[in-house]
Amino acid sequence: MNPVIADAIGLVGSALMVAAYAYSNMAARIDFLFFNLLNLVGSFLLIGSLTVHFNLASMMLEIVWAAIAAVGLAKAWRRRTPL
Repeated sequence: MNPVIADAIGLVGSALMVAAYAYSNMAARIDFLFFNLLNLVGSFLLIGSLTVHFNLASMMLEIVWAAIAAVGLAKAWRRRTPL
């Protein structure tokens, strides 16, 4: 992947995660499906960027962040979907 494209992908991922954080602090009521989806997509984009500009600490952080977001997304989906 082109390093400039990797940077752009990483910036979009970072923007999504910052947007999720801002949303969680400003919303009167949090939609956890939306919140965790933003975090998960943001993490995946940053992981993609880190495959070009590798940093072990950042990669581990994003993997853990994505795992937490995936669990949160699954919980939010189960709560939202009637059985």
